[in-house]
Amino acid sequence: MNEQLAKQILKIFANNPFDAYNHKQIASRVGANSKAERQEVIRTMQQLAEEKHLVEDDHKGKFKINPKSINDDLMPHNYVTGTIDMKQGGKAYVIPDEEGREDIQIAPNNTRHALHGDTVKVLMFPQRKMHKPEGQVVEIIKRAKTHFVGVIQRQERFAFMVSDSRTMQVDIFIHIDDLAGAENGEKVLVEMIDWPERMNNPVGRVIKRLGKPGDNNVEMQSILAEYDFPLDFPKEVEEEAKKIKKPTKKEMASRRDFRDVTTFTIDPADAKDFDDALSFRELPNGHIEVGVHIADVSYYVKPGSTIDREAYTRGTSVYLVDRTIPMLPEKLCNEVCSLRQDEEKLCFSVVLEMDSKAKVHKTWMGKTVICSNRRMAYEEAQEIIESGISDGTAVATAILRLHALATILRNQRYKSGAINFETQEVKFQLDENAKPIGVYIKESKEANWLIEEFMLLANRSVAEYIGKPSGKSGKSGKTGAPSRTFVYRVHDEPNPEKLNTFVEFVAKLGFSMKTSSRKALAESYNRLFENIAGRGEEHMVDTIAIRTMSKAYYSTENIGHYGLAFPYYTHFTSPIRRYPDLMVHRLLERYLEGGSSAKKDEYEDYCKHCSIMEKKAADAERTSVKYKQAEFLADKLGQVFPALISGVSKWGIYAEIEGNKCEGMIPIGSLKDDYYMLDEDNYQVIGRRNGRCYKLGYPVHIRVRKVDLLKKQIDFDLVEEEAQNPAPKAKNSRKNRKNSKTGIPGKSGKAGKNKKKR
Repeated sequence: MNEQLAKQILKIFANNPFDAYNHKQIASRVGANSKAERQEVIRTMQQLAEEKHLVEDDHKGKFKINPKSINDDLMPHNYVTGTIDMKQGGKAYVIPDEEGREDIQIAPNNTRHALHGDTVKVLMFPQRKMHKPEGQVVEIIKRAKTHFVGVIQRQERFAFMVSDSRTMQVDIFIHIDDLAGAENGEKVLVEMIDWPERMNNPVGRVIKRLGKPGDNNVEMQSILAEYDFPLDFPKEVEEEAKKIKKPTKKEMASRRDFRDVTTFTIDPADAKDFDDALSFRELPNGHIEVGVHIADVSYYVKPGSTIDREAYTRGTSVYLVDRTIPMLPEKLCNEVCSLRQDEEKLCFSVVLEMDSKAKVHKTWMGKTVICSNRRMAYEEAQEIIESGISDGTAVATAILRLHALATILRNQRYKSGAINFETQEVKFQLDENAKPIGVYIKESKEANWLIEEFMLLANRSVAEYIGKPSGKSGKSGKTGAPSRTFVYRVHDEPNPEKLNTFVEFVAKLGFSMKTSSRKALAESYNRLFENIAGRGEEHMVDTIAIRTMSKAYYSTENIGHYGLAFPYYTHFTSPIRRYPDLMVHRLLERYLEGGSSAKKDEYEDYCKHCSIMEKKAADAERTSVKYKQAEFLADKLGQVFPALISGVSKWGIYAEIEGNKCEGMIPIGSLKDDYYMLDEDNYQVIGRRNGRCYKLGYPVHIRVRKVDLLKKQIDFDLVEEEAQNPAPKAKNSRKNRKNSKTGIPGKSGKAGKNKKKR
């Protein structure tokens, strides 16, 4: 093959990936005028077709380029790969893989069968002045998902599945033979099996009937299926779990024995899986020994076993409003591994010798056996802390002493540059049918902080042992080496552009922030949160501050944890519910015993998968909260509630009801007193004539207008309060009106276990 000519031909096709050409057209474009030159073009095109670089079009003799053949050698600047983010209405954006590159806008007719989250290749259009980068999807490199949940709309010979997801812009066509008996109006799980080039809709088949929409169990199962979490454990996993035996006496004897040491657990009152316990005893030298004991899941779940493969696939337990979907079968998570009171249990422990000023003098890590003396709820521990008086029991005394140490650790952490982000957890009071009869915000108190600080200390200690180039620890007595492959929990510094925008914004509210150093910035954040507490802008500032932060994730590359101000950090304390913790246990045991380093590339792939599953779990939990909030308001149409504006966009104002964080949207069109425009830079919408503004964090009163349970959407009407508290007029409103571009989505509260989320 004439390599130079082949590259020239492929460049022509790559520049026009949707056009088909025959050999005459290509010959003309490459300047092949003689008969011999034209024959060379024909031979080269035939060879390119045989090698699948070109594919024959519907018209015989014409060819198009195979998108898989487009590479950087052909078009180094015209093609970009990234992840597609679908918006309502069909428009989309591609978030490039290349860091720092601007998002690419994709028109609805240029998405080429791509769906939300897909990895795609985009042909860039020439940049237009004053416009975002634009492009056209030419290849779907990887589908984000192939299973979708929705409602069947059945016809005589075929059906469509209408997806629950707002980001799924098309219905899935299903042949009558692939319905698996699903009835019209029934909710189902569908697998997408094909999407022919010239069809407007993908083709799928029903793989599970879920039931009638609106039923609580059906809706919760739908949420799990939508985020790709299995609804049941495979039979072989349950069978393997049944065969798990109690540890032998030899195994118990080989471990460091803490059964006679005061030990207890503190968890939510309704918890069933207890994966961490604390032990406490005073030492002859006046120091205190604190044991952080974590369920030794790795003893029971071996790499490559059926249970292990299933746990890895899930990545994490999922905590929906009314149920827990565990990572491990119930026999393990609630029985064998759970650190239940008065039962001997195997643990992997971090034991710390500390003085009264919370300084750690010695650290030991290794396998242990414990017996918890008392299972406590947070409320019980909080009563002991608030009273400051021990009831005479060893556990109560231990709690008071450990609370004093935890308070010191917490203060030291903030002095070192940790940022005090206090997340609010939405909780529901449910009746016997799981219907919400009350919504409230769970407050984190000293008992929660006690557990949190010692879990953070254990996580940090393990990461430091592996990552620090010096310092000895553990039964092996070997020095930790940074070259060893390990699973870190990392958190990058804020995006500079987002941070600068935030600093400029709070300056308008009269608050200054120092960004000269990492510590100065953290101190500024904490001082800001302290000064804003109780003010009308508190919610607004908290919301925007969180948006400036990067997301924490798992990686073998340690960049430290910015939010916690820890140069070394990992997740060691929850192997019952997080697969990364199970990996950390295995790696730590391997290195304590002097083993060689694990394969870095292999573990980096594991980290990426677990980070993805963690995000899916958080999204599923959030979706279940939204469903329950909608269900809570479904019978309250017409009622008026005080609320705070939680987001603004060009199509509406989002508001959260005070006290329960139920969020809904006030459509811009429903504000009849003026024509309102978005002022993106100042997080507000402004009336064109009267200058009245509604900004993030502003208090309003709303009336519940509409609730759509299936879409988990709530619509509000704004209740005018002319006599009480009219919306303020914007300062320099004419200047502010110039900015009215894109929307700022609102955010609602995050459900789930917060005590070990970091």
